[in-house]
Amino acid sequence: MTELLTAAQMRAIEQAAIESDEVTGLELMERAGRGVVEAIFEEWPELAKTDHRAVVLCGPGNNGGDGFVVARLLKEWGWQVEVFLYGDEGKLPADAKVNCERWLALGEIGAAEMLLEALKFPHFDADEPDFDIFVDGVFGTGLARDIPDIIRRIFECLNDGDDPSIRYRVSIDIPSGICADSGRVISNYAGAEAFYSNITVSFHAKKLGHILNDGEEFAEKVSVKDIGLSRDTSREIVQIINHIEKTDKSIDHNKYSHGHAYILSGPSSKTGAARLAARGALRIGAGVVTVASPPDALAEHAAQLTAIMLTPVADAQALSAVLTDERINAICVGPALGLDQDRVEVLAAVLAAKRATVVDADGLTLLAQNPELMALLHDKCVLTPHGGEFARVFPDIAEKLSAPATKGPAYSKVDATRAAAKRAGCVVLFKGADTVIADAQGRCAINSAHYERSALWLATAGSGDVLAGFITGLMARGFDPMHAAETGAWLHVECALKFGPGLIAEDLPEQLPEVFRDLEL
Repeated sequence: MTELLTAAQMRAIEQAAIESDEVTGLELMERAGRGVVEAIFEEWPELAKTDHRAVVLCGPGNNGGDGFVVARLLKEWGWQVEVFLYGDEGKLPADAKVNCERWLALGEIGAAEMLLEALKFPHFDADEPDFDIFVDGVFGTGLARDIPDIIRRIFECLNDGDDPSIRYRVSIDIPSGICADSGRVISNYAGAEAFYSNITVSFHAKKLGHILNDGEEFAEKVSVKDIGLSRDTSREIVQIINHIEKTDKSIDHNKYSHGHAYILSGPSSKTGAARLAARGALRIGAGVVTVASPPDALAEHAAQLTAIMLTPVADAQALSAVLTDERINAICVGPALGLDQDRVEVLAAVLAAKRATVVDADGLTLLAQNPELMALLHDKCVLTPHGGEFARVFPDIAEKLSAPATKGPAYSKVDATRAAAKRAGCVVLFKGADTVIADAQGRCAINSAHYERSALWLATAGSGDVLAGFITGLMARGFDPMHAAETGAWLHVECALKFGPGLIAEDLPEQLPEVFRDLEL
């Protein structure tokens, strides 16, 4: 599990190191600049072999100071380097001003307006691009307002897919224009963009904005460079997957020792989702899995279930009677459950039982349509909405999230998920490539399916039902709701990566044995 930081947390870590005399701000800036150059040469080794041409655009803060270091180091390597500055040299922060002066001993600084004019008229007849590298050192993680018009226009030129003037694009910290905490483009200008980078160089740890919302779109690849900050200055990260315990082979254990997961099914012709969830719960290690089915759907299930048990449950009254069995310790309610009034009563009976419960799909829609049910949620629940379901259950929070980001830190998916979890009093798993998981106390994790973990084929019908089953199975085994949601989401992506393109939902649970073998579990 990777540590992710907000901009404020990163500043606090740096400030703590400086105040403890561990390092100076000037040394951190030097290390950051060296990290950028190292990342460039690692990504494109051919650029280290001879001189090349670079443009560095520096901003008015410490991100610009990092840019001056990059320019100086490339110049000392023998490159031709042009530096442009948005802002006033005299108003730069102290450390950035020192590095500005160091650059001025080697070269000149042009105004941002000069760069814009140059970009308007690239040398289209040249055999090679005008510049090999463009380094974005404008705003970084400190952006809290709309980018200025001149910078927006520069980015529009640079982001033009037909512009041959720049070969590679590099951002320091995070692409300028992206909020480091939310991954959203901050702008009051309709259609405005941030800077597209081929590689973004972050320091110490990734930031939330690298993987939330638009972050991956603008940061094609993120390289994290160590700048010598002690790991003791940031919180220790626990590997969630270590919570998966090896099966105890003791003769005193039986199938119920690993829990009994109970999956509520929908009516006839709407039974597949429950079977997908049940298979996920069984494969992830629940000792017993039962599909509770309306009587009219029993035959459909019986024709396709073997290791999974099956029982008829006609209505909420029958369900309440079944749930007197204390061995049933985790319930999944919602996948293709249906939206009739009797289903409302079934959901109410499930929540009243106070067992570990995953509420998914139709269960979430029932919550939205019957807000009085929200009062029955408890701290053993996990809600698993996708974007549309989230908007139905938490419309005011979703509206705030979808509002244009005009200043930073912008309201993020993390903020929204935390707010929803606090209101619901339970864990909320807000699905997406940037799945965010939060509990009512504010603890939060992000399961990212970006970059090397990108699995676009996971967006297939039924995959969410399998995820609900994974989480239910883990809670049956004794995982607390937060750990179950975190681990289930992580394994969900790992299974998709293990199978690869062509995946369908039925394939996901079948990858778990191989994923577990890889983890030596």
